[in-house]
Amino acid sequence: MIKGGRRFSFSALVVLGDREGSVGIGFGKANEVPPSVEKAMKIARKAFTKVSIHGNTIPHKIVGSYRSSRVVMLPATEGTGIIAGAPVRAVVECAGVKDLLTKVHGSTNPLNVVKATMNGLKQLRTREEVSMLRGVEIPE
Repeated sequence: MIKGGRRFSFSALVVLGDREGSVGIGFGKANEVPPSVEKAMKIARKAFTKVSIHGNTIPHKIVGSYRSSRVVMLPATEGTGIIAGAPVRAVVECAGVKDLLTKVHGSTNPLNVVKATMNGLKQLRTREEVSMLRGVEIPE
């Protein structure tokens, strides 16, 4: 509180992606809405991360976590679509995933859910990446 009443602050959570495997999230706060969105977009551009996707879905099941939020992501067959809530949907659509099944456990705070989703996407590895990292051939 200040002499003239309440002091307002606005926060913006922004997800940016190229729909081809790169995605970034940004969180900005300011006294007005436009500056908070601009800050968040600037942070999101800097935080772009490459995500491993397999066709239109993810290569394997993964559980992403951040604080008390857990996001379970499962690969889905072609044509399933994205079965997810708004925060998870925003991130995976921007990453370029078209078919996915998800479930959020624990906190449903959008910021925590988005960060948990990003945590899970960063852990994804394709067969080729795993074989290169291990230096062995992975049988079909």
